[in-house]
Amino acid sequence: MVNGGMDVRAEERREGTTVMKPWQGMTLGATVAGDAVRFRCWAPERTQVEVLLEGGRTAHSMQQEDDGYWSTEVRGVKAGMTYRYRLDRGEAYPDPCSRFQPSGPHGPSLIVDPAAYRWQDKGWPGVKMRGQAIYELHVGTFTQEGTLDAASAQLVALKDLGITVIEVMPVAEFPGRWNWGYDGVGLYAPAHVYGDPEALKRFVDATHRLGLGVILDVVYNHLGPDGNYLPAYTHHYFTDRYPNEWGQAINFDGPESCGVRDFFIQNACYWVDEFHLDGLRLDAVHALHDEGPRHVLAELSQAARQAAGARSIILIAECEAQWIHPIQPINQGGWGLDGVWSEDFHHAARVAATGCREGYYTDYRGTPQELLSCMKRSFLFQGQRYQWQGKSRGTVVGDEPAAGFVFFLQNHDQVANQLRGDRLHEKTSPGLLRVLTALLLLSPQTPLLFMGQEFAASSPFLFFADFPPGELAQAIHRGRREFLAQFPSVASVEAQTAIPDPCNPIVFKRSQLDLAERDRHRNSYALHRDLLWLRREDPVIAQQDRHRLDGAVIGSEAFVVRYPGSEGDDRLLLLNLGPDCEYRPAPEPLLAPPAQRRWSLLWSSDELRYGGPGVIDPLSDEGWRLPAESAVLYRTEPEG
Repeated sequence: MVNGGMDVRAEERREGTTVMKPWQGMTLGATVAGDAVRFRCWAPERTQVEVLLEGGRTAHSMQQEDDGYWSTEVRGVKAGMTYRYRLDRGEAYPDPCSRFQPSGPHGPSLIVDPAAYRWQDKGWPGVKMRGQAIYELHVGTFTQEGTLDAASAQLVALKDLGITVIEVMPVAEFPGRWNWGYDGVGLYAPAHVYGDPEALKRFVDATHRLGLGVILDVVYNHLGPDGNYLPAYTHHYFTDRYPNEWGQAINFDGPESCGVRDFFIQNACYWVDEFHLDGLRLDAVHALHDEGPRHVLAELSQAARQAAGARSIILIAECEAQWIHPIQPINQGGWGLDGVWSEDFHHAARVAATGCREGYYTDYRGTPQELLSCMKRSFLFQGQRYQWQGKSRGTVVGDEPAAGFVFFLQNHDQVANQLRGDRLHEKTSPGLLRVLTALLLLSPQTPLLFMGQEFAASSPFLFFADFPPGELAQAIHRGRREFLAQFPSVASVEAQTAIPDPCNPIVFKRSQLDLAERDRHRNSYALHRDLLWLRREDPVIAQQDRHRLDGAVIGSEAFVVRYPGSEGDDRLLLLNLGPDCEYRPAPEPLLAPPAQRRWSLLWSSDELRYGGPGVIDPLSDEGWRLPAESAVLYRTEPEG
């Protein structure tokens, strides 16, 4: 890159070194500079590039720079005007780095002045992984209005619940009226159906005003099938060298990949800098192929932190392969990220909840030992053979902190990857769900809730998109059937016929939350709020120290977890996934209280206000009797 921004040059990368310039703001797209606007794009195979302003009435030639970049500065142009780039006197296209597409991905780009917004979050320090409770939401279905401003009005309720970080599913411009966001094509433009760029800034400002953080889900492993104009500028953005289940892979390490890396790294910095976001959730990093000496995500991690300045940000990876190196330091060969999702915890808990072991749940049994091992080790598969894929899975977890692993019982994928998109409370018993919720929120790892989980939302979360009738819409529906057919229960002709058409408007509408259920389903809401309070306020639980955690299986479906405190102020969590468990006598050392102290019941999942049967202390002079499908937490107090 030239003229500012941040760059790692090709010759430096080949030698295995990294030289980065300080982040100076975006150098791509349209940049307002006083009474002029500077336009810049990357089109290395083009011989002429022009800016067409206001519907093409005025054309301005761009000058070719080094490395395939084109730029020009035009006076008398201001924010609010629209433009396109005309390539080789042929077709005109939206700017790949457009800050806003008011008419959608196929329309003209809008000149936006990011300095026009007056931020109110001065002094906001940012966030770190430790101590966070994440809430994943989809803007279009979180409220009935489906806008960022409507979502802002609900932030106080999330603060009251005990959430500390909002994770917003992708908002990059996509075709149609609704979409999950993983079909984004305008990666720099907040989707116009949710509001303009200032709506996103107002949302971030509102979260910071309440002391909450907000991170954005971004997709750097593919682009959507409709409205992707990057190939018009150059074919170098994509490659067939690597497999990719969502289309062509991104060219991060092949010929002319410097411009590709520049595009995506600047995108990450742009969200952090111009929108004051507290970090990113990186989708499917196992599908980002880079065989160069320095992985693109390592470069992105460094660059994004420089763009954040004094603020702390968190970068979290979704990695189906369960690699550990995404969260290892760059100087140790890692990517320098802060967190990684643990699919193992979800899969084991899901089998424990439902007993169903089909599809990618085949290798899990949902036993107390698996769940206990998750709490202590974060990943279950750390290189062992994974029968479902016929190969080894995962890497060895070392001394990485518990906060660096994200645990969840539900997320957008796992709710939707079913025939009906129904939520976990509809697939298991209330008592067992309370136990697993306690396990999630009292584990030392970082918990994530999916929107509506806290109040047992009755609405499903289905896979939806808005493509017009035709071949693409049919292919989307067909692809959904093929994906779900990996589960034998959804592979029958009858079930395949019942899979909803993602492009049917009813599918989107059914997925919208009814937020009045917070009150109507107050039992579930109270459970989540109390557990999040315990997680935050109890000094022993809040340590998030998996290395000192100890546990033991005490029955076919029961186990105990011990949290060491200072001076004998320990915590003891007992969880029973099955029927009443008699443990009398109790020959397990972890159940013995510290010297001169005794166990005192602190919390129980059987509370009436959670919908439980009422609390009976499981501990007596004779030993322990754990009620069916219950969880209890003890603290110590001095004897007598």
